[in-house]
Amino acid sequence: MKTPKDIAADLAVASLTSHTPIALSLAKLFKAAGFTLALVGGPVRDAILGRLGNDLDFTTNARPNESKKILLSWSQAVWEVGAEFGTIAAKHGETTVEVTTYRSEVYESDSRKPEVNFGETIEGDLFRRDFTVNAMALELTTDTPTFIDLFDGVTDLAKKIIRTPGKPEDSFSDDPLRMMRAARFMSQLEFTVDPSVVAAIKSMSDRISIISAERVRDELIKTLMSANPRLGLTLLVETGLAEKILPEIPKLRLEIDEHHHHKDVYEHTLTVLEQAMALEDRLGGPNLVIRLAALLHDIGKPKTRELIPGGGVSFHHHEVVGSRMTKERLRALRFDNHTISDVSQLVFLHLRFHGYGSGEWTDSAVRRYIRDAEHLLDHLHVLTRADCTTRNQRKAELLAKTYDSLEERIEVLKTQEELEKIRPDLDGIEIMAILQLKPSPIVGKAYQYLLDLRMEEGPLGAERATAELLKWWELNQPKI
Repeated sequence: MKTPKDIAADLAVASLTSHTPIALSLAKLFKAAGFTLALVGGPVRDAILGRLGNDLDFTTNARPNESKKILLSWSQAVWEVGAEFGTIAAKHGETTVEVTTYRSEVYESDSRKPEVNFGETIEGDLFRRDFTVNAMALELTTDTPTFIDLFDGVTDLAKKIIRTPGKPEDSFSDDPLRMMRAARFMSQLEFTVDPSVVAAIKSMSDRISIISAERVRDELIKTLMSANPRLGLTLLVETGLAEKILPEIPKLRLEIDEHHHHKDVYEHTLTVLEQAMALEDRLGGPNLVIRLAALLHDIGKPKTRELIPGGGVSFHHHEVVGSRMTKERLRALRFDNHTISDVSQLVFLHLRFHGYGSGEWTDSAVRRYIRDAEHLLDHLHVLTRADCTTRNQRKAELLAKTYDSLEERIEVLKTQEELEKIRPDLDGIEIMAILQLKPSPIVGKAYQYLLDLRMEEGPLGAERATAELLKWWELNQPKI
């Protein structure tokens, strides 16, 4: 009778053979050269789960220069970006592979870069892996593929639990980023985390400070872009790790007392994130900008919180404060400028709809809403709708219906006026001729004034636009 490990091996081999037979051809080349080659880590786990993709990780006793020679004979698309860490990558057809020499890596107590040492055995390589479900291997250079599971990863996979091969304290000391990976795999696989791992993260959360902001950012993105980010974010908050990397989120857990009732802002935020994800089809699928905006949209509330005499609480201008805080946090995490700009603008605009009432906005106000959102209009639609988390069904339906009417008005105006293409009634050359100016920032201010007027009142015509420009110039010339 086959054991669970035998069954897991059969599943992995079957999945590997049916989806990526080229892996077996690569193994033959390594074997012919006198080296070992094993599929390792996430691909083995995914092969057992029946979800093997086109990115394969291998480990070998060949040194990087030897792996490179073999890969060049197998594929002309070879690169050495990770060579200093023992990794050579290649592409064959639709499949990308990374071949890494057996290794062990350890972070010194205050170093942001690991010290990498090459190992001699696959057993040593597997022991240094982050979690048991990622510490399984399928040796491909033996007579028949051999399944290696030294730390009972198959059992943990069946139980849907995240556990480290050795003591979690040792693992997280060697590489503190593994604490964030626990949250990421929790979200991606929808697994639970072993209590010993949770305890270790709580006691060692300070150690994440030695990891570069870029690596922290990348793990956060993977967690946020997973199928169930709530799971990983909850782990980050409950272990104290979020306080080190994204302190604005745990601060959303504001106190609630019997005299000043208000929503749990933290729980509200997670719900908004999930509701935004449910609407992502409007944005073409999973979208980092909308998920970041949903996560951060209320981070200005703790700083703007004021208790109202007699009961209640207010958060005046939290969208303005939150937008500034969003920029600061995303910059600290080394996000690109485009993402920072888009997310902070969505945070700034997320309350704008609440001035719409039951449809009192004029056409000019709707134009301004469109113009301020610019290329983020669809994102703003998603965020605004997701931000409704009331349990009052009647109120929720009314808000949705009201926003439906706003979107309908937007579409009508866009169709009638082609708002995305709107320009002032006078261009820059005409402005310079009328005001007798040379190219300068003043021309830009005049252009912006006419554009604002055009958005506010619709088409003006050249004659009226000229008159309005001269009035503006008369009022502002002494100040400019």
